[in-house]
Amino acid sequence: MTSEAHCLFCRIVRGELPSTRIDEDARTLTFMDINPASDGHALVIPKAHSRDLHDIAPEDLTGCTLTAQRIAGRATKQLGADGVNILSCAGEAAWQTVFHFHIHVVPRFRGEPSRDSLRLPWEPTPGDPGRIAAAAKLLRATL
Repeated sequence: MTSEAHCLFCRIVRGELPSTRIDEDARTLTFMDINPASDGHALVIPKAHSRDLHDIAPEDLTGCTLTAQRIAGRATKQLGADGVNILSCAGEAAWQTVFHFHIHVVPRFRGEPSRDSLRLPWEPTPGDPGRIAAAAKLLRATL
C-alpha cells in the first residue's frame, strides 16, 4: 500500500492524526468530516494513497464506491436522512482541497437547516444544444 509522508489522509490512515472512524475494511477507511455540510457527513478514502479520480487504482475506486453505498444506506436508516449526496472532487478547479482521493457521503435532511447546510452549487438551466453536441463528440472519442 502506498502512502505519502505529508498527506493529511495518509496520516489519518497511519493513525498519526485523530479522526472519528466509522467504517474500515481492507481497502478503505471512513471517518467523519471535521467541516461537515450536514449531520453525518463522512469521508470515504482508499487506504493506499492516490491523488484523485484520475490516479486511483480501479480496485480502490470500486472499494470506495461500495463503501460509500454502505455508508449512504446507514445514513438513511440510522440518521433518518431523506436522501444522500455523493461527491468527489478531482483537481483544485473542482474544489478539491485535500489531494488524496475521497468521496463525501452527505446525508440530506429536508426542511432542517440546523442539520443540513448543503446547497445546490449551480442553477440547472437548459444548455446550448450545439455546445452539448460538441462536448459529446469529444467525450465519445477514445485515445
